[in-house]
Amino acid sequence: MKPFGLSLGLIALSLLVLGCDEGPSWGGDPFCGPAQARVDSFMATVAGREVSGERYGGTAVVGVVAEMEGMNALTSGDAGAVQNQIFVNLMTLIQYDERLEPVPYLARSWEVVQTGEDLLELTFHLRDDVRWHDGEPTTAQDVAFTYLTATDARTGFPNPSFFQYYLPGEEGVEVVDSFTVKLRLRPHAEFMDPWRTMAIMPRHLLEGVSPEDLRQHPFGSLCPVGNGPFRFRSHSPEDAWVFEANPAFPEGLGGRPFLDRYVYRVIREQSTLLTELLTGGVDAYVAMPPGHAARAREEDGLQVVSFPYRSVFFAAWNARLPKLSDVRVRRALTLGTNRRLIMDGIQGADATLINSGVPPIHFAFDPSLGEALPYDPDQARALLEGLGWVDRDGDGIREDPQGEPLAIELLYHRNQERQEVAEIMQAQLREVGVDLVPRVLEFTTYMESLTSPERPFEGALVSFETEFRLDERDLFHSEGVDRQFAFSGTADPVLDRYLDTLQLIVDRQDARPVWRDYQLRIQELQPYTYLYSSYRRDGFNRRVQGVVMDARGEWATLREWWIPAGSR
Repeated sequence: MKPFGLSLGLIALSLLVLGCDEGPSWGGDPFCGPAQARVDSFMATVAGREVSGERYGGTAVVGVVAEMEGMNALTSGDAGAVQNQIFVNLMTLIQYDERLEPVPYLARSWEVVQTGEDLLELTFHLRDDVRWHDGEPTTAQDVAFTYLTATDARTGFPNPSFFQYYLPGEEGVEVVDSFTVKLRLRPHAEFMDPWRTMAIMPRHLLEGVSPEDLRQHPFGSLCPVGNGPFRFRSHSPEDAWVFEANPAFPEGLGGRPFLDRYVYRVIREQSTLLTELLTGGVDAYVAMPPGHAARAREEDGLQVVSFPYRSVFFAAWNARLPKLSDVRVRRALTLGTNRRLIMDGIQGADATLINSGVPPIHFAFDPSLGEALPYDPDQARALLEGLGWVDRDGDGIREDPQGEPLAIELLYHRNQERQEVAEIMQAQLREVGVDLVPRVLEFTTYMESLTSPERPFEGALVSFETEFRLDERDLFHSEGVDRQFAFSGTADPVLDRYLDTLQLIVDRQDARPVWRDYQLRIQELQPYTYLYSSYRRDGFNRRVQGVVMDARGEWATLREWWIPAGSR
């Protein structure tokens, strides 16, 4: 075992904490200036609340490779942002416990009543001791505002299928009193799950903002005012987000967190991130590749946790483009990719081959489907040949009858795993006459290419984190072909019927055969070349105690993390 060094990390951490104490600069922003002044004023009134016990104090630094979109839960949909919304800065109505059962959070209780043959009323009773970080109480009006804004098409909420079976508009929500809100919905599968991941937003700050302007509003990344266990302190783009303990967090939920500060550091290069973990510059390294996890396990001062996760990894093809519009081309790309070789070489034993977006932790996962579409370069060549893609000039790359080469640009954002996959796919697909051209982009540009209305991409490596209530309507239903996550442009009436049916089957036993047929149809259409679902591997410094990382996410227990006094 190698000794665990700390000197470099202590220097880096000291500089980071000193930077935090200087406080944020709002640059005269007309929204953020007054908003943050109210936060500071309220926090000054509660800052003196005494806490006692050895667990209080210290800073924990988490290292990640990607910047997050921010704290606006109505417009940001990347996984890092959602975790920081629901566990750090904001609150959801419910959370899941370690058994993935719903437990109270912002809502202290709830009940479900059937009011008609095909109608339910879901009533949430909120806690009356939760305040926004500017001192305003969190009420049922905030819940209603969040629901109405998320379901307003002008907002561009990235997951509209969350509320597909809730009644629309004012008909779907009723404020009974300040701390009671009622929602109306059709019975459907896992209908509580959206309230685990939909953070409630502050009505008093955002109700005057037009839905179209919410995505660019400074609330998201410049001055988010939350109500969660940590309050926002500062954000340096592509560098760090800093949050401080909220002393006003309700005693009934554990009171203020043990940590004084939590820092989300963006470190683009995974090799640099590993070095930061090894030298103490970060306390946690999220989503480690296998080699880095093995290296971290050699250190006495580090621990690595590995667990099945909700991830699916795939190459998305933009079927809106003529050269990718024929399913036979997309099938050839999958058959010409030795997916098992890629998975075994990069992930080892901690991954499962997949042929759909259903991850192994989902009840409808069918392991027999993973072996469909095996590596078959001869069949890939035959499919392309039959479509008129022939190597006409002897350079090894196929051309169409007009002489246009079968070249496909494959985008990915900077990440060691994606780079390795892109390079291996490039070599494998060249063997069947396809010129796959990997191109690395900065994360924001990469996301814009995939999600903007113009969709200026051909292929892209994508890692998706599914919800526990899996609904791929936003990816594949023809009604949402222009929505944010509809990368492929798929429009298929058979697939639509499955998507319209699946969520209405409440009993899992009844749903399983329909899920299987749905996945078989996905295999036929090949909107993506599905690769694998991997375990999550997270490394963290043993000085940080109380850490639980599982399929809910890395930050599920952040408010209970603590650092012994001698290790701060």
